[in-house]
Amino acid sequence: MNNPSSTPAVPDVAVAVSAPTRRYEYETVGDEIYVQSFATIRAEADLSAVPVDAETVAVRMIHACGQVDLSRDLVIHPGLVAATRTALREGAPIFTDANMVASGVTRARLPQDNEVRCLLRDARVPDLARRFGTTRSAAAVSLWGPDLEGAVVAIGNAPTALFHLLELISDGGPRPAAIIGVPVGFIGAAESKQALVDHPADIPYLVVTGRRGGSAMAASALNALAQEKE
Repeated sequence: MNNPSSTPAVPDVAVAVSAPTRRYEYETVGDEIYVQSFATIRAEADLSAVPVDAETVAVRMIHACGQVDLSRDLVIHPGLVAATRTALREGAPIFTDANMVASGVTRARLPQDNEVRCLLRDARVPDLARRFGTTRSAAAVSLWGPDLEGAVVAIGNAPTALFHLLELISDGGPRPAAIIGVPVGFIGAAESKQALVDHPADIPYLVVTGRRGGSAMAASALNALAQEKE
C-alpha cells in the first residue's frame, strides 16, 4: 500500500538522458566560443571611433546583439570608463529601469559586490505613475532617492525612465557618476538618448543612437565596464 506522505523516487537524470547523434559540425567548448566570437567582432567591426579604453565595452555590446554595425551608432563620453570603474570600485550601487537588465549583470565581475537595484516592482510605483501621469518605469526612478548620487545608472528599456532621470537631475536632484542610456523602441528612444548627450550636466554617458538598444545591450555594457577583462 502506498504511503501518501512518502517522497516519490526521483529518477537519475544523468543516467536516463543520452546525447543525441551529432549531425552538425559546431564548436562545443564554451571558452573557445567566446574567444572566437570576440576575435570575429574585432576583425569585422570598425572600432575606430570608439575611445580606446571603451573598446571592450563595444565588443561586448556587439556580442550581445550579434550586429557588428552597432559600433557606428555608439556614442561614448570620453570619461565614461574611468568614471564608471571608479564609482564601482568605491562600492557605488547600480540602478536599472528593468529587471531584465539587473538579471543580466554578471555579479562575479562587480569589484565590490555592488548592489544592483531595480524598483519597478516596488508597491509605491503604480500610485506614483498615476500621480505623475507617466509610466511605471519613469515613476520608479523617483524612488532611487539620494543613493542615486555617485551611482551608476543603466537604462535599457524605457525612454520615459531616461527622460525622467534627466528631468530630476535638471531640477537639482542627485547626480549619478555615469549613465548607460540605451532604451529601445520607436517612441522616444532616439530622442531620450539625444537628450542625454545634450544634457548640460555633462555626466559621462554611453548611448546607442536611434531606435536600437535593449536590456541585453545595457547589461553587456555594465559587465564590460565592471571589469576590464574581455
